[in-house]
Amino acid sequence: MRYLSFILLLCVSYANAQQKSSYLLQPDRVFDGVEMHDGWVVLIEGDKITSTGTKESIKASKETQVISMPGVTLLPGLIEGHSHLLLYPYNITDWDVQVLKESDSYRTARATVHAKNTLFAGFTTVRDLGTEGAGYSDVALKRAINEGVIPGPRMLVAGRAIVTTGSYGPKGYDTDMEIMLGAEPADGDNLIRVVRDQIGKGADFIKIYADYRWGPKGEDQPSFTLDELKVVNEVARSSGRYFVSHAKSKEAIRRAILAGAETIEHGDFLDEEIAQLMKEHKVTYFPTIGAVDATQRYRGWKKGKEEDTPTVKQKKKSFSIAVKSGVTIGMGGDVGVFPHGENVLEMELMAEYGGMKAIDILKAATTVNAKALHMENEIGAIRPGWKADLMAIEGDPLKNLSDLRKVKFVMKDGVIYRDETESKQ
Repeated sequence: MRYLSFILLLCVSYANAQQKSSYLLQPDRVFDGVEMHDGWVVLIEGDKITSTGTKESIKASKETQVISMPGVTLLPGLIEGHSHLLLYPYNITDWDVQVLKESDSYRTARATVHAKNTLFAGFTTVRDLGTEGAGYSDVALKRAINEGVIPGPRMLVAGRAIVTTGSYGPKGYDTDMEIMLGAEPADGDNLIRVVRDQIGKGADFIKIYADYRWGPKGEDQPSFTLDELKVVNEVARSSGRYFVSHAKSKEAIRRAILAGAETIEHGDFLDEEIAQLMKEHKVTYFPTIGAVDATQRYRGWKKGKEEDTPTVKQKKKSFSIAVKSGVTIGMGGDVGVFPHGENVLEMELMAEYGGMKAIDILKAATTVNAKALHMENEIGAIRPGWKADLMAIEGDPLKNLSDLRKVKFVMKDGVIYRDETESKQ
């Protein structure tokens, strides 16, 4: 019966997707993207937040629907900063198999479920960092969500992403065959054409792999030169866009920052020197701890029962340096490596791996990520004039981050997609 009610609610959400209403939300507490407020209420008109404050200070019309939320914390819709909606966990299907043997249409069909799971987990916006071999399926997925064809988070997409010739996978196949790669190769002057082409086909930003596992012993080594990365930055900026960089090795991170990358993804070998460079250039760091934790478990690591693997130890070291150095840290888990809808795992690991405070982790998933996405005046906060993107959970995440998994309510653009609150008036 509970499952049937859930399906009916989903159908009603589709039917009313364009019918925005007025709501007065009455939780126990509100996290506004910066701090927690006890006893606040939030007024929604159409697709915007119009008022916040104490119950006595808010004047709502008779037509306003009041939603009482006892025992609940209301937050801005969370923002996933590093997602791959076209991927799913590698312990189910290996990355090579997904890229080489699954059609784009099959992968897109799966991605529609990933999008719904993400939204229903309270993540109303995602920055998707590449389709990994599925072309521009992310652009089509974004359109389907925007047009109300399927439920899902607001998407900013990278399209194919860009790698250097010879660096990326899948690898190890007969050279007589043309093997589909997980990203688009480009080098030198050809980078100008490829960046422009990706923008023309719908990329919201440009993602570059500044290094990859192509060293003599399979280690991470820089791929693009500094001058090549500067070309990427110049072309992206001329279109009003920006570039972000996959970079694990110290030299690749350094080059990406000096070239103008706005965010660094992974940063496994970040040290004190690189942390200071990040701060100087106001770069946001997305550590993607969830992917490291998950892949090590897939490879046999028995977490909590065995000593940390060298990879986990290195990740804890680099992330702790970033936290202690005051680097701006965003929330992005490389979700897709682990299940969509389980995005909160990254937030839990940010506390576990680097001792990051709960309030800072909440900011990372809201106001910090909003700024990294160039949407700081639209999403990531509960403020008058901001988009009505909201989620509510049972409990208090400042006391227990895992309460973020107890989702009771999700709204995006003023439309309710999930409501399991106790009472309405």
